[in-house]
Amino acid sequence: MNYNAAFFLHKDNMREIQLGAHTVQSHGVKVAKSHKHDWVILIFLGVMVIILNLIHPFHRFVSKDMMTDLRYPLKSISVPVWAVPMITVLLPIAIFVAFYFRRRDVYDLHHAILGILFSVLITGVLTDAIKDAVGHPRPDFFWRCFPEGKEVYDKVTGNVICNGAKNVIREGYKSFPSGHTSWSFAGLGFLTLYLSGKIRVFDRRGHVAKLCIVFLPLLIACMIGISQVDDYWHHWQDVFAGGLLGSVMATFCYLQFFPAPYHAEGWGPYAYFRMLEETRGLANPTLPVNQQAEESVTIRLPETHHARTILDEMESGSV
Repeated sequence: MNYNAAFFLHKDNMREIQLGAHTVQSHGVKVAKSHKHDWVILIFLGVMVIILNLIHPFHRFVSKDMMTDLRYPLKSISVPVWAVPMITVLLPIAIFVAFYFRRRDVYDLHHAILGILFSVLITGVLTDAIKDAVGHPRPDFFWRCFPEGKEVYDKVTGNVICNGAKNVIREGYKSFPSGHTSWSFAGLGFLTLYLSGKIRVFDRRGHVAKLCIVFLPLLIACMIGISQVDDYWHHWQDVFAGGLLGSVMATFCYLQFFPAPYHAEGWGPYAYFRMLEETRGLANPTLPVNQQAEESVTIRLPETHHARTILDEMESGSV
């Protein structure tokens, strides 16, 4: 290892050794208050999702000829709506909390939770808005519209005259894009990026086993999307669009709070490193900015067994 590589590794290690000094008890309220406007926006997005779900979607024209591809069986859904937030939001948050107990970094915990909530709620607003505007019928639309199998069409326009339950018919016009899929990729895609940074997937050491860990959330998201096609609730185009939408929003929201996973500082949020530099700047206001940032990462701790253990784990790539 050359001098420059050793120097930057030393800086990265010294930064991470300082973890544990910023807990929920000591800095939680301060960090939350600094993002109070973001939490207000999250509440607004949540209300928007509820409103968009209550709005009646556009009823797209459906003629008798179009019913050929809309006669799939009407069956119950494999992944209930209530299960989606549990899998795509609560499960990742549980993993964030686990990392918090290991590292004691409230900045990481707060920004991970804030980021994933933004990811799924922005995705939810976009998905539901598009659903209501497009009004595309689901593959099982025929049986939603005519539960007894007796077709009725307007004699002038040729449009369907549905006689099924109103709430079932309303859901029948919400095929594009798939909400299950977009939510899954928004939440589990965010988790994939988070894990990639934490376990240093791109540390150039060739530990392919790490890829299996970070791809697992994406596999779950894919299975949820495929279940929507298997249950005849969505066309494959709906699932593809939902997965793309969720993945894009997960990436945007993750990069708002964390460096890219392949970055040297991809293991922590921007706020953590900014806090280190600001703290050192207050302690030494007369130093140049570049020297403040330099010294902020060379704080030496006593040579304890715990510190040596952390350094050994970092070197092996297990932290």
